[in-house]
Amino acid sequence: MALALIILIPLIGASLPALCRGSAPRHLALMTALPAATSLALLLAWLPQVMNGEVIVRQLTWLPSLGLNVALRLDGVGLLFALLITGIGCLIILYARYYFEGSASAARFHSLVLMFMAAMLGIVLAENLLFMLVFWELTSLVSFLLIGFNADSQAARRGARMSLVITSGGGLVLLAGIVLLGQVVGSYQLSEVLQAGDRLRAHEHYGLILNLILLGAFTKSAQFPFHLWLPHAMAAPTPVSAYLHSATMVKAGLFLLVRLHPALAESELWFHLVTVTGMLTLMVGAFVAMFMHDMKGLLAYSTVSHLGLIMLLLGLGTPLSLAAALFHLVCHALFKAPLFMMAGYVDHATGTRDMRRINGMWRFMPTLMALSAIPAAAMAGLPLMSGYLSKKLLFSESLLVTTPGWAVAVIPVWVTLAGLFSMAYSIRIFHNVYFNGRPVDLPTWPPREPRLAALTPIALLALASLYVGLAPAGIYRELVHPAVMASRQAAMPAVDFNALGGALPMAMSLTAMTGGALFYLIRDPLFRLHARLPEVDAKEIFDWIMRWSIALSQRRVYQLENGSLQRYLTFIMITVIVLVGWDLLAVPTWHGGVPMTPLDPLTAVAAALLCLAATGVAVFHHHRLPALLLLGVTGLFVTVAFARFSAPDLALTQLMVEVMAVVIMMLALSFLPQQSPKESSPLRMTRDLAIAGLMGGGVTAFSFAILTRPPDSISAFFLANSLPGGGGTNVVNVILVDFRGFDTLGEITVLGIAAVAVFAFTRDLHLKERVVDTNPRHWVAEPHPIMLSTVARLVLPIALLVSAHIFLRGHNLPGGGFIAGLITAVALTLQYMSGGLVWAQERMLTAFRPLIGAGILIATLTGLGSWPFGYPFLTSAHDHVHWPLVGELELATAMLFDLGVYATVVGATLLILANLGKLMTVAGPGKEIG
Repeated sequence: MALALIILIPLIGASLPALCRGSAPRHLALMTALPAATSLALLLAWLPQVMNGEVIVRQLTWLPSLGLNVALRLDGVGLLFALLITGIGCLIILYARYYFEGSASAARFHSLVLMFMAAMLGIVLAENLLFMLVFWELTSLVSFLLIGFNADSQAARRGARMSLVITSGGGLVLLAGIVLLGQVVGSYQLSEVLQAGDRLRAHEHYGLILNLILLGAFTKSAQFPFHLWLPHAMAAPTPVSAYLHSATMVKAGLFLLVRLHPALAESELWFHLVTVTGMLTLMVGAFVAMFMHDMKGLLAYSTVSHLGLIMLLLGLGTPLSLAAALFHLVCHALFKAPLFMMAGYVDHATGTRDMRRINGMWRFMPTLMALSAIPAAAMAGLPLMSGYLSKKLLFSESLLVTTPGWAVAVIPVWVTLAGLFSMAYSIRIFHNVYFNGRPVDLPTWPPREPRLAALTPIALLALASLYVGLAPAGIYRELVHPAVMASRQAAMPAVDFNALGGALPMAMSLTAMTGGALFYLIRDPLFRLHARLPEVDAKEIFDWIMRWSIALSQRRVYQLENGSLQRYLTFIMITVIVLVGWDLLAVPTWHGGVPMTPLDPLTAVAAALLCLAATGVAVFHHHRLPALLLLGVTGLFVTVAFARFSAPDLALTQLMVEVMAVVIMMLALSFLPQQSPKESSPLRMTRDLAIAGLMGGGVTAFSFAILTRPPDSISAFFLANSLPGGGGTNVVNVILVDFRGFDTLGEITVLGIAAVAVFAFTRDLHLKERVVDTNPRHWVAEPHPIMLSTVARLVLPIALLVSAHIFLRGHNLPGGGFIAGLITAVALTLQYMSGGLVWAQERMLTAFRPLIGAGILIATLTGLGSWPFGYPFLTSAHDHVHWPLVGELELATAMLFDLGVYATVVGATLLILANLGKLMTVAGPGKEIG
């Protein structure tokens, strides 16, 4: 699927730089640029169709019941953003080739930037909103790694943490908004959401949905007051900053509002929230940028200001405000990326980013100065530049606002003042760096201009920005206008750039330019005045909030969690008793009318023995070995109960689980004293007995009420569809591997994670000595008796044969991958017990962690195999096959899924067992287990 390849190629290609680690910089850059350029070429191939207004949607059904499908959409909006992501991404890779030249961390950067590109492409090309959220959070995670790229720098670590907390927090809020939106619309597919605008705006929860989604967008796009993370992300390497600010991370929030414009916009609430937020961000960013001495800091706050400008245009709701927003978004990407690149080269050449020290660089870097003049002029909004046109569009649209009353007068003045600041800080960065006297105490002397090849990405972007300013109609017709029509879901008139103007917009533009130049000329007294203002350090404020939040959380946690299991169980049971017991008391009659099954003597005896064993566990829980044995007896009688009431699969599973549980618990408990002290007072024991009695009585009453009422169960569906739908007569197994296969996939994944966690915790754990039993009569003299060793080796092949039989018949008779895996694990555990850890490990044919990974991978790939045939994830296929000599045999793809379950269960069980057993030895085995 071509659309999927646009995302998958950079994602898979992220491994290429790691494989080329240590290669020449040009080879590393080539291996990184190749996936990005391929995605760009695929996008350009779709350009003619998208220009004609076609919307390309491709979908793979995954979880249709939850509305979660792997669906992609390419229209004018997605194409515009995707071209910026891939096009500027290619130039960033070329720039990084020279920026990181000679650096050992270059390969890591190139891998991360490709992952970041793939995540951004996933956002802009997603058709399903839940699918989009996956990539939304992925951008936060990868940007955290990119911003904190220089892990040795405290500023980088703090900046990365700030960005992650703010953007991922916004992502959680956005998740809530998207879920509510999907519930109102009845679908998470954009094709349906975009058509439901009137229904959404009329819904009672429209305000809540809008606020949640806007909060997610505002945090991602650094809108006031969430803008603080963006300037402090400047601790990242300059290629990261250039990419982050021009075409990726900060544009994600803007993209979301452009994408959802038909569904959420055109309301008074939208206007006030989006417009006012954009106005505040526009002015705060512009004002602070003017007084920044750090080059990247000035550019970062100018980005905040321009993001506010685009947000303001998205909120206005005038005829061409959306077109002006998207046009300025393109212009901003084309002039901001080369300015960041320039700042990076100047920083490398001088050893500082302080503009009070960097002066007169025209003597050392004339070519860089000439190239930087174009994007700086575009950012200032000078005539014939792209920024001039977008600024004129802003001024024109601000004059078309008719309601509310305050906006008619305030917005035109506000944007003019912001244009004044934009002119001033654009002049400042260019004049201070290249003129303004001579350098002052530069750490690196003399500065040297990068070679011409290194200036290629700046030159290309500067020329592109100049082209947009001189011939805007072409870029607007090819890219912006299709995006506007796709966003508005309606035909829109094109912008006539020749007709832009009018007396008032022209006067506003002249005021901004002359006022900005004058502001810069009188900057010295203004800087002195600004220096008297109280200094506000966003990092310190953020760190204080984080410390206060953590301290508060710790106090609350310590008040609840004091390490007492009794206390935790008490809280849980009292909560259940209060919440559930209140409703149970309102039940008019407990007996539902259905007669109970007659109690036969054998069942009564077994139930009595089960109760006695369970009571014995409670009575003798201070004595390790008796309690564990009685617990095993309890599990054994539960197994008998399953068998008695026609649940053979559960009985087999329970039996194997009990065997493994007793062995593993014996290993764990061997490091505890033989007897534990009595810590409960008589009062606490009375309290616990009362709570346990209430809980037990409530469960008994609830079970009685359920069992004596007519059953209303889904079991009839499974019984009717097990054979025709899943190809098996063993309903339990068909449910596990087919109807509820996704649950099983999640369960074996959790099992694998738990096993790897045990491995990680015990990997470097060295216990000098165990608790020694003072009464050796409890232990045999020989740790590995010859009788046990001989019998265990004879049992192994028989047990493996039984395991294979149980596995193969599991789809039609009691058995399956989980039970077979446990039987294999028990058989191999017996070898460890009889021969010892080192003896068994030397004969083990495979490591356990790869076995777990292989099992989960097999199960996942089996599920993915249904997609090429147009079926949902984990749909099973089955058919009857006639084999020579064997006869007719039914085969189902669910057996492959069951094979994955089998491998995961064996690997996870033995990994836990072996690593706990490793602690039993003083020195441990000769090699790592797992």
